[in-house]
Amino acid sequence: MKVLVAMSGGVDSSVAAGLLIEQGHEVVGATLKLWGGDSDSGCCSVADVDDARRVAQILGIDHHVFNYTEEFDRHVVTPFVNAYAAGQSPNPCIECNRHIKFDLLFERARRLGFDAVATGHHAQVSARDGVHFLLRGADDQKDQSYVLGYLTEEQLSTLLLPIGDMNKSEVRSHAERLGLRTWDKPDSQDVCFIEASKGREVFLRQRLDLTPAVIVDRVSGEEIGTTQSAELMTVGQRRGVLPARDGERRFVSKVDLKTGRVEVGRLDDILINEIPLDASSLTFSHAALADGSEVLAQWSAHGVAQPATLRHGRLRLELDAPARPVAAGQSVVFYRVNEPTIVEGAAIVAVS
Repeated sequence: MKVLVAMSGGVDSSVAAGLLIEQGHEVVGATLKLWGGDSDSGCCSVADVDDARRVAQILGIDHHVFNYTEEFDRHVVTPFVNAYAAGQSPNPCIECNRHIKFDLLFERARRLGFDAVATGHHAQVSARDGVHFLLRGADDQKDQSYVLGYLTEEQLSTLLLPIGDMNKSEVRSHAERLGLRTWDKPDSQDVCFIEASKGREVFLRQRLDLTPAVIVDRVSGEEIGTTQSAELMTVGQRRGVLPARDGERRFVSKVDLKTGRVEVGRLDDILINEIPLDASSLTFSHAALADGSEVLAQWSAHGVAQPATLRHGRLRLELDAPARPVAAGQSVVFYRVNEPTIVEGAAIVAVS
C-alpha cells in the first residue's frame, strides 16, 4: 500500500512512519508548513520541520514539505482571533485537523495516488463489516480521539493510525530501536502558532484591543477584582479568579465584552444542566443519531466523558448530572454509551 505519512517532527509521527515501512508499505513523508510567523513550540517551528526531514533521511524515505500557510491563516488563525473577539474559546487544533490535515492533505494524497494517509495520533480505526469506526487510543493519558471527533466514514476508510494501540513508553522504545533522533523529544503542549515564551495574551494583543472588565460575584453583586483582558477569561475557569470576601473559590460563569463585566460564582451556583450546540457544526461519523439518543459527551481534550442526551429539536445536550459551564467555541465529542471507546460525532458549543 502506498501511504503518505504526516510527519510533524515529533516522536509519534516518526514512529508511525517507521512501523509502516516495517510492515512493507511504500511510505512517503510529508510535513505541513502552516505558520509563517514566529513559533517556538508545537509543530510549526523550523526545528520541527528539520526533525521530520532528518527522520525521513534515517528511514530512507522521500520527504516533502507542503505549504498551507494561507489556508492555515484562513481556517485556523483568523477564526481563532475572531472567536476571542466575540467572547468565545476556540480549539485551534481541532480546526486544523478538520480543515487542513484531514481535508486539504487528504485531497492532495488522493491526487498524488496514495492509498492511505497516516498520522501519529493516539487513536485507533477499527473496521466492522466494511464500516470504519474511530476509537480511543490505548493510552488513556495520551488519547487524542477528542481532536479527531469530526472524522467521517469516508476519511476513516483511508486513515492509518499505527501507534494508536500503544502507550507512550512503547512508542519511545520503538523510536529508540529505529535509531530516530526524536525518541526522547518532549511532547508539544502549546498552540503551535503562539510562542510559548510570550503566550496567548501577547499574541492576541498584537491583533485585538483586549477588553478591561470588572469581576463581579453574580449572587451578591460584590466586585472582587478586575482584568485587563476579559477575552482571556474562560467560562468555567477558576485559575486567576480571586476568592470573594468569604474566602471561597469562585468560578467564571459569564463573560460580557460589551459591558466589560465578568461574572463569577461559587461552583454550586454556576453549574449547568445542558449545553447548547451549534447546528452548522454538528457532524456524525456515520448515520445521524436520533433525537433523544443517549451519549457519553466529552468537552475538553483531557476531560472525562459524561452521560447526556442529544436533543435535536432544541439542539442541546441534556446532562445527566450538573457540570461546570462550557465556553462557547469549545467542541463536544460524542462517544457510544454501550461501547465508550467508539466516537459517534461532534459539535461546537453555541452561545447560550
